[in-house]
Amino acid sequence: MVCRGYMLELHRAGYITLPEKKRNPPNPFVNRKKPQSIDIDKTLVSGKLQTHIPIEIKQVKYTEKEKLFNSLIQYYHYLGYCHPVGENLKYIIFKNERPVACFAFSSAVRHLKPRDSFIGWNKEKRKQNIGYLAYNTRFLILPWVNVKFLASHLLSMISKRISSDWEIVYNHPVYLLETFVDTSLFKGTCYKAANWIYVGNTTGRGKNAKTHKPTKTIKAIYVYPLCKDFRKRLQHD
Repeated sequence: MVCRGYMLELHRAGYITLPEKKRNPPNPFVNRKKPQSIDIDKTLVSGKLQTHIPIEIKQVKYTEKEKLFNSLIQYYHYLGYCHPVGENLKYIIFKNERPVACFAFSSAVRHLKPRDSFIGWNKEKRKQNIGYLAYNTRFLILPWVNVKFLASHLLSMISKRISSDWEIVYNHPVYLLETFVDTSLFKGTCYKAANWIYVGNTTGRGKNAKTHKPTKTIKAIYVYPLCKDFRKRLQHD
């Protein structure tokens, strides 16, 4: 799609001449089908965290479990499933082969003033190194799972492996994680407990806003450095 778009731009600018369009094929990105609902065991999971350890985290993108992930997010996360854009990874957390939680990570937001100020990079370095950040777009504890401290424990576990997983799939690591918390619905307690750092709030205008008036819910921004020298790495040429 990127190559096609680039060729169209070259054609419109007069650098190349493309053959005339013969037909308009259906665009699968316009009318996406919702993920299919998959039945799973919904028996209550409760008790102390220690009684549920060890817990297994599986990266399921490009695996047979990806459909299960999509279904869980669609039907149990308050935002539903949204097809990720750019680099992304999907995780399901299992206890005795039963799914109990999910994580989704994707490419970082391009412009985010509080985050950029926290990193200390300029516009050029941000454009050059934005790929070394990952955005936690979804975090789901399934509704029938009620285990105290599980959420912060899972955040700690995922932070220890996501960079290596990213490198396996995309041939480069990540040095900083980011996420948004809708404070009208949540307090961000699990992120705070897992030592994520609050750096400020969004403006509520969105990336394509044409005015300075908020049109979206203002969210708290949290980040988590994956290495001590993350600033040096993110500002490196």
